[in-house]
Amino acid sequence: MKYAAWFPTVRKLCIRAAFYGLLLAPAFWFAYELRFMDSADPALTKAFFDARLYQILWVVPFKLLLLYAAGQFHGLMFYFRLPDALRIISALLLAAVFLFFSGQLTSVEGHVIPRSVALIDFNLSVFTICGGRLALRLFRERVLTEISGDREGPAKEPVRVAIMGAGDAGAQLCAELLSKRGLGMRPVAFFDDDADKHGMEIHGIPVIGPAESIPLAKSRGDFAEVIMAIPSAAVRRMREVHTIVSGAGLRMRVVPSLVELASGRVQATDLRPVEIQDLLGRESVALDDTGIASLIAERVVMVTGGGGSIGSEICRQVCRRAPARLIIVEQCEVLLYRVEQELIDAGFGGLVVPIVANVTDTARIDAIFAKYKPEFVLHAAAHKHVPMMESQPGEAVKNNSLGTYTVAEAASRHGAARFTLISTDKAINPTNAMGASKRLAEILLQSLATRPGNTTRFLAVRFGNVLGSSGSVIPLFKKQIAAGGPVTVTHPDMTRYFMTIPEAVGLVLQATTLGEGGEIFVLDMGEPMKIVDLAKQLITLSGLRPGVDIEIRFSGLRPGEKLFEELKHSGEEFAGTKHPRIARFQSSPLPADKLPAFLADVRAIVDIEIRDNAKLAIRGLVPEYTPYLD
Repeated sequence: MKYAAWFPTVRKLCIRAAFYGLLLAPAFWFAYELRFMDSADPALTKAFFDARLYQILWVVPFKLLLLYAAGQFHGLMFYFRLPDALRIISALLLAAVFLFFSGQLTSVEGHVIPRSVALIDFNLSVFTICGGRLALRLFRERVLTEISGDREGPAKEPVRVAIMGAGDAGAQLCAELLSKRGLGMRPVAFFDDDADKHGMEIHGIPVIGPAESIPLAKSRGDFAEVIMAIPSAAVRRMREVHTIVSGAGLRMRVVPSLVELASGRVQATDLRPVEIQDLLGRESVALDDTGIASLIAERVVMVTGGGGSIGSEICRQVCRRAPARLIIVEQCEVLLYRVEQELIDAGFGGLVVPIVANVTDTARIDAIFAKYKPEFVLHAAAHKHVPMMESQPGEAVKNNSLGTYTVAEAASRHGAARFTLISTDKAINPTNAMGASKRLAEILLQSLATRPGNTTRFLAVRFGNVLGSSGSVIPLFKKQIAAGGPVTVTHPDMTRYFMTIPEAVGLVLQATTLGEGGEIFVLDMGEPMKIVDLAKQLITLSGLRPGVDIEIRFSGLRPGEKLFEELKHSGEEFAGTKHPRIARFQSSPLPADKLPAFLADVRAIVDIEIRDNAKLAIRGLVPEYTPYLD
């Protein structure tokens, strides 16, 4: 049994020793040949050649011992990269230094090695060992890979691709594609914006020019795809390159982001198609990670609506900042299960407490606060589909306004330190019931902040549409494109602000670190974009032509919809904050002594069956609301 345990290790060591020995011995032998090939003293030459027979018996084992110490007997022989070469050179250099001065350590005839031989032997040993390891790697990549591919079936002709980006990521991608033919791609050209790289080569592949030269190169060469290998590329440049590539009739894919590459979860060869977020997103935003981490670390955090697109991203970002516990409140068990499993798979299972509950259930919410005592509450639970809530304004008020009050009041009563409401820019001068219900939630929240005895810091964060969130136009457009069209846009001049879900959530957490209580924060949404342009981008990403392959049809504004979203309403004072992407609005809150009567009026709206009457009742509480009436 013991023999069976150590035999594989001994066998591997013997194989490596034989491999290195068969390379080192000829190198040492040939070093003498080179040194004395033109010697004028035959007798001296014969003496050294005779001594060589004895010296090789201890020189080779000595070098093997140093290579073993350098870790070259433990790694896989087929894998050979620069760190391995450096360790080999270090071990052989140490051996050469010893051999160079060995003549001063002994005067025994037959053991003195000429210094010139030691130097020649060093160069030959490095060449043979590194060359041998490289040959093994090439044999595995170029021969064994092809043989295994042949066994699986007839080899497919690799797709010829061009790489945009001649930096580290592009060079790594090129090397991987050249060595791993099973990936089915063969790089034939590089493109880069750096003019100093033009005319140069990377791994034998030429750098032709900037992205603007892709159409001309395509007409002269033969490649069917362009891979964007600039993980840190600006969004504007990504859009420009995609326009050029799609205009040339080519497919485009991108390498993972710098964050994904640095995490080790993905490699440069894990390519993905260009997504709408790549083209419509904005430049990455710098966050105060230290401040956000201090807000969350070792604290009990509650997220309501944690199964939704915004809520689930909040859960991800909170978990990455080491809370003591994450309480996820969600009324839909399917969504709750999904986000719970995702967090468990990510290694956060010990932090997560999933709870099925409705935020309008006062007794249930109170019991959750009493049991878990959350210190930080992020309230994302909401009905947000504008047309659907337009036909059911009472439900919008019940969930968005009264649900917010229920959770906020429990947070205040149980001494939570902070409460953040995820609001919307549709709450500004609202024209739909959903936006008006969110504005009511803001009013209730600000009034709670002034209530005597309250110690909770209440704040709301407004932002516009997020790319890919549930209920957004993007899933609808994709479905319409897949069905062959038409893509329906309400109005050719309709504009909306867009940001990515991770960016929105990051800024929400950042705003929370800035809040003192009672504020409404608004996120810098950048420049608004026409919805029709968004539709055109999605059609182009699908490899089709807007107006040719897929029709764009204008259906007209729906009840409650605006042509454009506003940033603030009258009575709000605008002020900057420490963060350039976050602004603070301060308005006069509803006095705490008027809160009970106001709350009673809000509750009465829920029971109004006629929707026009419900909307008029909302307008009585939110004067800036302009309802659409039947």
